[in-house]
Amino acid sequence: MKLTVVIVNYNVKYYIEQCLNSLKKALRGIESEIFVVDNHSEDGSVAHLRKRFDGINIIESNRNLGFARANNIAIRRSTGEYVLLLNPDTFVCENTIREVLDFADRHKNIGGVGVKMYNADGTVAMESRRGLPTPMTSFYKMCGLCARFPKSKRFGKYYMSYLDWDKPSKIDVVSGAFFLVKRSALDSVGLLDTDFFMYGEDIDLSYRLLKGGYDNWYLPYPILHYKGESTHKTSFRYVHVFYQAMLIFFRKHYGHLRLGVVLPIKLAIYMKAFVAFIMMMTKWIRKSLGFVEKFGNDPKFIFIGGERMLKSCEEISHRMGLATDAFCVKDEKRIPSIKDRFSTDGKSMTYIVFDTTVFSYEEMINIMTWYKGCNVKLGTFNTDTETLITPDETIKI
Repeated sequence: MKLTVVIVNYNVKYYIEQCLNSLKKALRGIESEIFVVDNHSEDGSVAHLRKRFDGINIIESNRNLGFARANNIAIRRSTGEYVLLLNPDTFVCENTIREVLDFADRHKNIGGVGVKMYNADGTVAMESRRGLPTPMTSFYKMCGLCARFPKSKRFGKYYMSYLDWDKPSKIDVVSGAFFLVKRSALDSVGLLDTDFFMYGEDIDLSYRLLKGGYDNWYLPYPILHYKGESTHKTSFRYVHVFYQAMLIFFRKHYGHLRLGVVLPIKLAIYMKAFVAFIMMMTKWIRKSLGFVEKFGNDPKFIFIGGERMLKSCEEISHRMGLATDAFCVKDEKRIPSIKDRFSTDGKSMTYIVFDTTVFSYEEMINIMTWYKGCNVKLGTFNTDTETLITPDETIKI
């Protein structure tokens, strides 16, 4: 078996459905197996997936095992020469996995591989490549020097932002949203550390691969990551788990340093966690009081696709109670000209909704890059399941 894909799911059945649909195309001609570990979802994910997908291995847990433990269960049952850890709130472009495997086969000392992840607004996700969060690198990130001097090899190390986005590069940390690792390397350094419930395990594994003498790589092949749908970033639990992971990693790998170094870093982590909690609570209160709509203030939707999707557009408009616009795929050349429909006031959001039966996943990302900075986000509509997916909401028509 060439490749094992492992996806851990928790209450995101429509996102993982789209992820699996993208894998159908991306894995054509590749000897592969797919494992989905469901962490006791309450949204009917398991029944939903079993009804729609044959040939995938679904492991159903009776409790939330966390990311590391759930992945390890699937990895132990799998047989692939390579293992791909993939987030459910992603979709993979048609040639990305093939290109990554070809590169990995040519580099025998490879450990982990990450790719060029795009956000739903067409921008590149900075966490596509990262440096090790050493005390000084973490300090530069927390005090703003990383953002202020992104091209500096010293201050910009956290995101390694001095590297060329369009060239393969050796990096320190591979993102867990798309983490391809060679099984022989996993056998050498060990599986994911289950001390991490969620977050931090990708940094820890990346570090152990480097210490084991392997190379970690960033490759400029695209995927889209909705970022946050699989982890509920508006919850108190997220704040607690995320910053607890930072402390676990720091204690594990840098706990031997003197108190004068350890104490400021710990205090900074606690302070960041406190600020994040206050911001989260503020957003929650505003949403509870009705100040924040699901899609923001007066959102606009532009649907682009085939005749089947356009027929559904009226129903979508009625269900959502929102104004929509539609373009048939034959008007594809007009897509760049609709830029004047987008809001740049920072308040209203425009969603470009692509018909997944007409556009390839790579085409969707490429078009979105034309509009980055225009307050626009990517959406998809599957005419077979009549499901609308955006980074902010999913709607079953």
